[in-house]
Amino acid sequence: MPTFVWDYLTEYENERTDILDAVDSVFRSGQLVLGPSVRGFEEEFAAYHGVAHCTAVDNGTNAIKLGLQALGVGQGDEVITVSNTAAPTVVAIDAVGAKPVFVDVRPDTLLMDTEQVAAAITDRSRCLLPVHLFGQCVDMAPLRELAAKHDLVILEDCAQSHGARHHGRLAGTMGDAAAFSFYPTKVLGGYGDGGATITSDGEVQRNLRRLRYYGMEDRYYVVRTPGHNARLDEVQAEILRRKLRRLDSYIEGRRAIAARYVDGLGDTDLVLPETAPGNDHVYYVHVVRHPRRDDIMEKLRSYDIRLNISYPWPVHTMSGFAHLGYPVGSLPVTEAAANEIFSLPMYPSLSPDVQDKVISAVREVLSTR
Repeated sequence: MPTFVWDYLTEYENERTDILDAVDSVFRSGQLVLGPSVRGFEEEFAAYHGVAHCTAVDNGTNAIKLGLQALGVGQGDEVITVSNTAAPTVVAIDAVGAKPVFVDVRPDTLLMDTEQVAAAITDRSRCLLPVHLFGQCVDMAPLRELAAKHDLVILEDCAQSHGARHHGRLAGTMGDAAAFSFYPTKVLGGYGDGGATITSDGEVQRNLRRLRYYGMEDRYYVVRTPGHNARLDEVQAEILRRKLRRLDSYIEGRRAIAARYVDGLGDTDLVLPETAPGNDHVYYVHVVRHPRRDDIMEKLRSYDIRLNISYPWPVHTMSGFAHLGYPVGSLPVTEAAANEIFSLPMYPSLSPDVQDKVISAVREVLSTR
């Protein structure tokens, strides 16, 4: 049977009774949209992070989009972020009429190089959007200082960092608001799509609630435009409530797998993930680097191991963002990494036997030329 970079079937078998009970409880509740499961998940997810508010939405892209709008970011504003991210980060910025402005990433962690941010700030800058990538956090202290100095807002992209900590603080609690995705592959993933935006700012929260529900506060009466239909489904909310209780155990499992990769591959020339100082990594994906990346991935297919790349194309090199004016060579660290990175299998139910198979195959492939 092929080994993939992600799989949910073993986890589902382990949790099947609880997942099916979650679905059944919603269907028996008599309320299928914006009911007790959504409210319960919002309260519990906010409490997990120690923040005042959570607005659950239909996907992570809208969590960013509505977060930007709720913070007052819109047409003509500039949002400083990175190109080494999933395209939805930048799609959401574009969708509110703002302009993405890119800085490069650090060569060791591939996280935002915060030393480059000050030079990117202009009189049109409105928001800093750090991406807590692969399972660990951007260094937030310099961003908070710059935001205070230049009157900017901070929206954290936490799609890949549920439960990660930076100097003891949870990802999503260090800015004005934070956006999460609950796509099935995530550290906290549903059985469909979903997202949420958290904040401790009451006005931002009121904006989020209106934006999620057509711009309405009461049914049928719009008080703010633009509004959206961006509601998290009750079924996904109830599943996420159940899985939230297991989030810390999922993270422990991921860290154990990462440690076994270090034990099994640490003496090879494969570059393993590096954790930045002060970070507690949750290993959403286990991104490694090697100059022979394409050859290695192809040879691993003969062992029935199918891996992927996060991400093969930096956003600024995509034709859909050519209008932003970033030529090849403008973000050299990001571009160099895109030619070398790939991901080893990483999910909590990955068995020791399958991980041993991966480690053995990678070692054999690395030893050949």
